Amino acid sequence: MKRFRELRTSAAIRDKYAEVSIKTSEFIYPYFVVDGTNVKQPITSLHGIARFSIDEMLIDMEETVSLGIEAVLIFGVIEEKEKDENGTAAYLPGSIVAKAVKAIKEKYPAINVITDVCLCGYTTHGHCGIIHNSEIMNDSTLPLLAQMALRHAEAGADFVAPSAMMDGQVEAIRRLLDEKGYAKTKILSYSAKYSSGFYGPFRDAAQSAPSFGDRKTYQMDYRSIDQAIGEVAADIEEGAAWVMVKPAHTYLDIIQRIKSTFSEVPLVAYHVSGEYMMIKAAAHAGLMNEETAMLEALIAIKRAGADYIISYYAKDFAKLYNHNRHLYGKIQSSTI
Repeated sequence: MKRFRELRTSAAIRDKYAEVSIKTSEFIYPYFVVDGTNVKQPITSLHGIARFSIDEMLIDMEETVSLGIEAVLIFGVIEEKEKDENGTAAYLPGSIVAKAVKAIKEKYPAINVITDVCLCGYTTHGHCGIIHNSEIMNDSTLPLLAQMALRHAEAGADFVAPSAMMDGQVEAIRRLLDEKGYAKTKILSYSAKYSSGFYGPFRDAAQSAPSFGDRKTYQMDYRSIDQAIGEVAADIEEGAAWVMVKPAHTYLDIIQRIKSTFSEVPLVAYHVSGEYMMIKAAAHAGLMNEETAMLEALIAIKRAGADYIISYYAKDFAKLYNHNRHLYGKIQSSTI
């Protein structure tokens, strides 16, 4: 009889034989940025998260930086009156995201700034590309995404992260950035982004829900596996430095397959709003211990193969990690 229980007899023994560790520097924390000053709008559907004006975001980031989080992901949120059919506000000089990036880099030059590149939050229809006769037009959208990415690069973004799931978006962005002298700006592509029911709280936070139909004609069908491999391979060929799987907690098999296939490419997993809120809501209802569930979900994502995790839990994890570092592995320098 083989005895495995000897590996679990105490917390110290379990820690000794743990095979997966996770640390604060492997997290990316999302921010939702709005125009104005002194604005902090709690998001009811995304408990513990708020929309910030740039000045308030910089104040909040003091804690983020002090906790050891080394990267942030910026989403711009604009008023309905500023939106149009082509998402013009996304790629105008001085866009909300460009202003936020510039301000962050001035105050926190060492932090890595990643910007979301998509039109959905800037269009009146809420889709990720421009529309003709109710059809999302792939190729006509590409120049607009590239212009949006360029504005972010000009402001100082370290990474631009196209999430529109338009074929060829990475190539279009890489070409324009290189032409304009921003070859050092990296692309983190939302390569395997599935059409998911777990995005609801985010769409409320970003005010980006589609006004008609859904996004199933461009985001991936959750019944597919091989398409994810193909999407990642295409993005790497087009110039993506890093790739992403979204959602994360419910797509661990996809994370594992992509990491196994593209082991040399940094892989990010997005622990999305619905996955976060499932734990929050269950914990609030007294159905589970939030800390235990959070750690189990995040460790599972890392165990599957993610190198970095985008999560609204990043700060909560960091606070816990800083008090219990022995549980999650020794601090190491980030490779961002």
